[in-house]
Amino acid sequence: MNIHQMSVNYAERDDRLLLRVNTQDGLEFRLWLTRRMTGRLLPHLQACVVQLETRNPQVMVSDPTAQQMLTELKRETFLEKADFKTPFASETPSLPLGTDPILVTDVQLNVHTSGTLNVVFQDNSGEGATGRSCQLGLQSALLHGLLHLLQQALQKANWRMETPQQITVDNGLEPDNPTRTVYAH
Repeated sequence: MNIHQMSVNYAERDDRLLLRVNTQDGLEFRLWLTRRMTGRLLPHLQACVVQLETRNPQVMVSDPTAQQMLTELKRETFLEKADFKTPFASETPSLPLGTDPILVTDVQLNVHTSGTLNVVFQDNSGEGATGRSCQLGLQSALLHGLLHLLQQALQKANWRMETPQQITVDNGLEPDNPTRTVYAH
């Protein structure tokens, strides 16, 4: 799926974040993120962006402080170039998951050696759960953008998230295991 635009907005009435993703093929995916899910997901996304940014063999950095500094530098570079002013386009999109956003109850993150984070958002909300899911492939630039949009929405929501404990980043993926999988429930 080629991502064209992403949007994260706080829906006060529902007290949730609405993540919308448009593809270049005209598909739109709508996902609800609760406060609890967002609080659990953010530290893992932040660890994944550090892992993606520090895996370049020419810039191998093993010190966590240096990794964080490198990631912050890349984030600032991305934010200088990113377009956050263009409104989210939603003219008659095709909605493969339906008009109602899925309630994200499970997230699976797979960091691939190709430099992509594969994110699977799932709705497994118990009896009658639709089992709907959405899979996104994010390069580090898109992940920086998603994190930025989430931070903006968190400020609007006035959700005071505790600063997450530092999640250890493992840059050395084993050759026979090209991914690092994290589940956020």
